[in-house]
Amino acid sequence: MDYLKEIEGKQVHDREFALRTSAAATRRRVWVPGPIIVGAGPSGLAVAACLKEKGVPSLIIEKANCIASLWQLKTYDRLRLHLPKQFCELPLMPFPSDFPTYPTKQQFVNYLKAYTNNFDLKLVFNRTVESARFDVGSGLWRVETAGLLKEEGEIVYESQWLIVATGENAEEVWPELQGLDEFCGQIVHTSSYKSGELFRGKRVLVVGCGNSGMEVCLDLCNYSARPSLVVRDSVHVLPQEMLGRSTFGLSMSLLKWFPVCVVDRFLLLMSRLLLGDTSQFGITRPHLGPLQLKSISGKTPVLDETKMFSDKNGLPRKPFPNGWKGECGLYAVGFTQRGLLGSSLDAKRIAQDIERIWKS
Repeated sequence: MDYLKEIEGKQVHDREFALRTSAAATRRRVWVPGPIIVGAGPSGLAVAACLKEKGVPSLIIEKANCIASLWQLKTYDRLRLHLPKQFCELPLMPFPSDFPTYPTKQQFVNYLKAYTNNFDLKLVFNRTVESARFDVGSGLWRVETAGLLKEEGEIVYESQWLIVATGENAEEVWPELQGLDEFCGQIVHTSSYKSGELFRGKRVLVVGCGNSGMEVCLDLCNYSARPSLVVRDSVHVLPQEMLGRSTFGLSMSLLKWFPVCVVDRFLLLMSRLLLGDTSQFGITRPHLGPLQLKSISGKTPVLDETKMFSDKNGLPRKPFPNGWKGECGLYAVGFTQRGLLGSSLDAKRIAQDIERIWKS
């Protein structure tokens, strides 16, 4: 007993022990019977809905205060879906029939809200995932989260399954430009850009020639700004529609009958007829065709390194369509580099795989 009293006495005066005890007191554990899903974007919502449809509960953890925070908080006003709505709808619930072919940003957000309510998805907002580790002894994933406010404390969620749905575009990417820190003008990332109103009559340099860069340039022109576009590599610019159909839909139909190289030649020929020679605007085309180039390239997200994800670009090590499943109950959705359509396909596969284990 004297020995125990001595230990207790030392602990009282041990500042580090006091801190550890205080942290443990504010940390509580929550058991999740179904999968833990990290991220409440379209991918996370899709897999949660597919699981719900199969009778498997889930919990979505989101660091923001709303679903689809990237769409709601970090997109410009004129944004529309770049593909026809039939290629962007989530599983089990189509877009409303009165939506246009290319829904607006607000229409898509409203659709996601209705989707969440329709399937009565369970979400926890304002919690950041600090770490996610698989405990071999218990066979469970332990996901440590921190609240937005210190008094909210830490919560450790435990489950047999972990689904990563943080998205390919969750983090801002800033190019390293020499002299950027000495530039006295305004520097804005597209995630903070809303409209060209603030740049009316000004010269603006847009860095990047993806869909966002092109749309921002057009928006700036509509507000009488004078944009210039910097393109690092050669790039394919295709019309949104060909022969009365969306270019994407037409490409998918042609690929059922012809090899990629033939479809690429057709797309380039039609683009030349409809758009002319883009090289006169300083935009040269790559040697590879648009579909072939798309199949081997994609955007680079920033994710925590695990055995499932590559430490080079943050994407699943296994290429599409098998990159959705890892080991020990770990899954990934929304990293296909194939947009919402790829996310929907992954969501269905994951739900089917977990259902098999759930009902066994």
